[in-house]
Amino acid sequence: MARAAGMKRFYAALVVIGAVGGGWIWMSTKRTGGVSPAEPLPESAIAAASSFPGYVLGSESAPVEVTEFADFQCPGCAQFAVLTLYDVKQRLISAGRVRWRFKDFPLDDIHPNSRAAHHAAACADEQGRFWEMHDQLFYHQPRWSFERNPGRRFAEYARTIGLDLNRFEDCTRTGRYRARIEASGRDGQRLGVTSTPRFIVGRVRLPEVPSYDELKAIIDSLTAKQ
Repeated sequence: MARAAGMKRFYAALVVIGAVGGGWIWMSTKRTGGVSPAEPLPESAIAAASSFPGYVLGSESAPVEVTEFADFQCPGCAQFAVLTLYDVKQRLISAGRVRWRFKDFPLDDIHPNSRAAHHAAACADEQGRFWEMHDQLFYHQPRWSFERNPGRRFAEYARTIGLDLNRFEDCTRTGRYRARIEASGRDGQRLGVTSTPRFIVGRVRLPEVPSYDELKAIIDSLTAKQ
């Protein structure tokens, strides 16, 4: 069973890599070995960006918090979710070392279906299934990203993860979490977020997307100082 699940993740990763690999390869060529110097954020900025707490994984007692601002239609965000976040969950979050906070940051100008995807995830959260929808949206991103009516796909994912479909569709139709998604986007802007995915570790904003090893090294460094 575990092997089958692992193979499913592997093949899903191949789909996403094939669809967005070109952009990721370009991004990778901009790196020079390791994450560039991080930028500390003033505590006042952190305090101001608290209108919506986001979606959280991990223990409240974890020594380090990572906030991810992401766009569900962003190829780099899907790449991170498929290839890196699984290890983060298994080796850092489950171990009690990190609390992970996901915040909405839809880039409407370049990703026309993103906001609808974020709202679908919020409606899944209403039934306690945000992270399951998060995975569906990122693992199947190439299938819905450029559809004229992505809502049909979102309903399929809702059914797959066991949501009450009538309740889910009522939520998406009425758009009752629009304000919450807007608030999350404004929080990102207050913290200087201009692209996705963007990560804030503690109160330090990383300038690039870290690999698992780079992120672990940052976590190790912060916990060693405590």
